[in-house]
Parts: sequence; structure tokens; C-alpha cells
Amino acid sequence: MDEPQGATPAVDRHVTGPLSAKAAAALLEQGAGHLEAGEFAEALATYQRVVGFDDPEVTATALLGMAQARYRMDDEDAALRTWEAILELPETTATYHAWRNVAAARVRDGDLNGAIAAYREADRRAPADDKREIANRLGWLAKETGNVRASRRYFARGRGSYLAIATYIVLGVTIAISLAAAFAVDGAKIYAALELNKPLIADGQVWRLLSVTLVHGDPAPSAFAFTLIHLGLNMYALYLVGPIVERLYGSTRFVAFYAIAAIGGSLGTFAFGDAPLGTGASGAIFGLFGVVFAATRLHLPVLDAASRRMASQIGTLILVNIVIGLSQGFVDNMAHIGGLITGALLAVAFMPGKVPTLRSMWQPGANGQIASGSFLASPFGRVAALVLLIGLMAVAAAVGLGKWR
Repeated sequence: MDEPQGATPAVDRHVTGPLSAKAAAALLEQGAGHLEAGEFAEALATYQRVVGFDDPEVTATALLGMAQARYRMDDEDAALRTWEAILELPETTATYHAWRNVAAARVRDGDLNGAIAAYREADRRAPADDKREIANRLGWLAKETGNVRASRRYFARGRGSYLAIATYIVLGVTIAISLAAAFAVDGAKIYAALELNKPLIADGQVWRLLSVTLVHGDPAPSAFAFTLIHLGLNMYALYLVGPIVERLYGSTRFVAFYAIAAIGGSLGTFAFGDAPLGTGASGAIFGLFGVVFAATRLHLPVLDAASRRMASQIGTLILVNIVIGLSQGFVDNMAHIGGLITGALLAVAFMPGKVPTLRSMWQPGANGQIASGSFLASPFGRVAALVLLIGLMAVAAAVGLGKWR
């Protein structure tokens, strides 16, 4: 009898010797068929024949099938060891499924803290559709281990909301210090201690490259209205873009990116700006714009609808603000451009780790290989972006020192 048109020819798993990619794929398909038919021992042997293939993606898929067969044969210890073997391989599409199964096994063993750690690893790799389920499981585990605060946070995520904690902390600290500087009796001293004073930076007070984000406007009583407008616009922009960056990269990297972008923006105006003094967080915020603009176009993260809408408008916001900056003498465009370049290079150098990305998923091409993406998305491209950023910041620092000493 002829085989159905388009069917994959069967491969004898007993034949020894190296497997071709076509034969390995056929054996994986046969193993899946045995699993569906309840032939678990045959599935196990079929998948085992593929293990060791020189493509980690293929080997990991075979191990995942072996683990499923062993679990269905009530050999949970062997299944757990097989899932853990997947975690020893380079990152593959099977890694997420292995972490989920390891987490579930640890729950069954009563190792709740171990389960939490495993589910966190699974959450880092989970597709968008699975995020809420994992968040709810983490919520119950956190509650069972007595971490009520964490359980509330996870349950909030499970409901589809996201608590951008670091963003709100930065907002609160910035608003509090900016208002204190503007309205306190000796607020001028706060400005004097924190503002971007370029001659003092050249004299060694480098903390001002970052502390400038904490004060806005001008200490003069007549400038209170301008101070409130400056603070309000910047904090509203941070409120919009900060949660997206935090969702993409997590709280720790959000804070790091914000600080590095602030320094990059300050170095931009230190080197190429004319005014000796400056205030405001716009350099850091433009850095966050740069992060979102570059990350969403290069790494293709899977975002919720609200974040996608905001991210799609980032390019227009950047362009409008730069045009306004060029037309208005009081806007420090060099700080904006410096922060923007810094943020974009950071996004190239670091892939989002808190949401799945299309580049991190297995995307078989026409030849059955994993799509490689552009040079910028490659390890070499990411290292090059980081080296370029360090070089640009060093050059800006040197130019600024020569200008303001």
C-alpha cells in the first residue's frame, strides 16, 4: 500500500549510526505518535534513540518526550531526572516546559520553596497566554509559605495587572525631592547639592550626573509654575513609559537602565550643551523611550495590548520632543539625545528577560534551522552595542572635561 501523500517516512529506531536531521525529525514524530497511542515504552525507546543529536533543540525535544513517557509509566523519579537533564542543555524551547514540570514535581514532593524557584524560572520563559496561570500558582505557593505580600503581587499579575513597583518608587522619590527643593525654606540648598553643575562635575562631583534627575525647574520663587510644569510633564512621561520597561526587563534592570540613561543624558549635555547648569529627569526618561523603541523593534517582545499601543507611539513622541527641543532654547536637547542613544544601545545589548520574545522562540526556517535574526540581535551585536555605549560615554566625558575645566 502506498504511503499517504506528504507523510513522513518511518525510520527504524534500531538502526545504529549517526542520525540525519530528517531521520531525527521523523523519530520525534514517531515518538509523539506512540505517546498518543498509549505505547509509552515504545515512545520512550524511540525518543531515546534521538538523544545526543548534535542540535540541542532536537535533543531537548527528545528528552521532553522521554520524560512524558516515564511520567505516564508512573516512574516519576526518572521523569524528574529527565526534565532536569533538559535544564543542563543550552536554552531551547523545551526549557520552559522542563521548568514547569520540575516545579510541579517539587510541589508534589512538598518542596514549596523549590517549586517557587522553578516556577519563577518558568515564568521568565512563559508565553503570554501562560503568564497568568503561573502567576496564580506562584501566588498560592507564596501564600502557603507565609509570604503574604508576594502572594498579593502574584495574584495581581494573575488577574492581568502588573505592579511596576520600581517605577512608582522612582516617581515618589523624585516628586518628593523636587517639591521639597521648590517649596522648602532652604530649598535652594537642595538645588545646589543636586543640580547638574558642569564646572563642579569637571572638578570631580560626578554624582551630579545622576542626582540631576531629582530636581526640576528653578529655585527662584518666581519660577514655581515652571517648576511644577517641568516636574509634571516628566513624571507623566515616566508614568507612561516606566512600567513598559519594567515589564520587559524587571525592576532591577529598570532601575539600572534609568540610572545609566540619566548619566548618558547628563554626559551628552556635559559635552555638547552650552548652559552650565541644568535640572530634570528628561535625559533618563528619553533613555527609557530609547529602550522601548529599540527593544520592541529588535527583540520583538510579546506585550499586552496597552503596552503595545504605547510602544507603537514611542517613535512619534521621540520625534515630536526633539523637534520641540530644537525650536525652544530652554530645552536641553543634548541631554535628550544622549539619554535616547544610551537607552537604545542598552536595549540592543540586553534582551528582555521578563516577557517572551519572538526571537527567543523557536522559529523554524525553510531549511528547518532556527531563524538567526539580525546581527544586532546576535551575541556579537549585543557585545558591540555595549562596547560602543562605553566608548561614547568615555568620549563625552573627555570632551566635557576639556570644555568645563
